[in-house]
Amino acid sequence: MSEQIDILSRITACAGSLSESERKVAELVFEDIDLISEASITDIARRAGVSEATVTRFARSVGCSNVRDLKTRLTRALAAGRRFIQDADPADGPGVVYDIATQTLATNRELLLQADIAGAVERLDKARQILVFGSGGGSSVMCQEFQFRLVRLGYAVSAYPQSLLPRMVASTLDPEDVVVVLSVSGYTPEMVESARIARQYGAEVIAITAIGSPLAASADVALPIVTRETDLIHHPSASRYALMAAIDVLALELAMRHRDRARDKLRRLKITLDAHRGGDDRQPLGD
Repeated sequence: MSEQIDILSRITACAGSLSESERKVAELVFEDIDLISEASITDIARRAGVSEATVTRFARSVGCSNVRDLKTRLTRALAAGRRFIQDADPADGPGVVYDIATQTLATNRELLLQADIAGAVERLDKARQILVFGSGGGSSVMCQEFQFRLVRLGYAVSAYPQSLLPRMVASTLDPEDVVVVLSVSGYTPEMVESARIARQYGAEVIAITAIGSPLAASADVALPIVTRETDLIHHPSASRYALMAAIDVLALELAMRHRDRARDKLRRLKITLDAHRGGDDRQPLGD
């Protein structure tokens, strides 16, 4: 069985083919995974009300080589986080979405305002071109969001929300270029390596990422974000709010640096959109 297969999903998938006694062991796994991970085969058999031979057969039926292998895989499942195994209180239903967004923004507000925003803005403003890298769900989307914010202000900006392409692009850069790398964890290998490659060729790197991460250490300027994922795993990651706020701060600072130019660009954009879609003068600019 592949090392990457989640053993709990495997047990669920095999449930229909298990014998009655083996299903008792499966039920015990979901009732008390800690016991199965730590107890002896004798204790497991006694708690499940089956023989030790049945416990061994169960392990093999779900694709493990033996009971020790089963225990190792269950320990790995626990290491991913207990919130991915046990149900969490759904709190206040839909209202929790707004609560988590508010908490995330409040947590990051002071942290970001104490960071080197001026240094990041200075580098972005003088860049020949700005390249934004992101990999994964939230970072990929926010990578494109960064492009949308800055292209409206007249900056030469491109987004690369992939894994391999940022490495390729990074190797073509020059000292006049600036790379912005987005990564909530700061440990995604493709992003860390792309940042290092870009710096090797003289480009400056701005990272919006976790404090003390490898990506932060690989950047010229690191704008820190912090996120705390709740036990309610069904809620989309709140890290998107922290990334978006940082992007909006940079976009605002760049716009305010060149107010006249930004106003002209935005007015031209509004006229073009109005001619295409109509509507009143308070419709958003391409959002």
